[in-house]
Amino acid sequence: MFAIGIVMFALAYGEYSHPVWRYIPWRWQLFAGIGMLAILVGVFFLVIRHIAYVQPFPGYLKLVTPFMRINISYKRIQRTMTSEMRVLFPPKSMSGWMRDIFEPLAGMTAIVIELKGYPVSPFILRMFLSRFFFKDRTPHLVILVKDWMQLSTEMDSFRSGGGSDDQPAGKRGRDSILSRLPQK
Repeated sequence: MFAIGIVMFALAYGEYSHPVWRYIPWRWQLFAGIGMLAILVGVFFLVIRHIAYVQPFPGYLKLVTPFMRINISYKRIQRTMTSEMRVLFPPKSMSGWMRDIFEPLAGMTAIVIELKGYPVSPFILRMFLSRFFFKDRTPHLVILVKDWMQLSTEMDSFRSGGGSDDQPAGKRGRDSILSRLPQK
């Protein structure tokens, strides 16, 4: 997108610098406008790829994308498993341009979260999430993260209750200093 923007600015400059075309401003302004739009779209794509994340909390798993935030309760999760992306999505079943997009992801390990049901409508999920979040029509999500081991460990810890503090934050009678003094 940045290259397209720069090329459009070069065309706009060529139109503007020509003596005859200087008096027809819409031509160079059109090229400059398209160039500016292309650069803004490039910046937008650069920014949004750093906005998406997955974060486990004591009661739910938070999935955030640039256009959608979903909280998935651990009660909805049946099980999690890991798999390579090329096993989940065989490259031979994809078209040529989709295979080119998928190629850098093919060797990475993903977490497949099998659900009892989706937290929101599957239609809405498929509208806002990439097709690589869904391996088939069953309720599940395929999550691709850099450190899948840490995410899996944190999720299992929260699901089993080991990651949350069940004790109230206030002081209890047995923990006070006065309760440790000898009683007469």
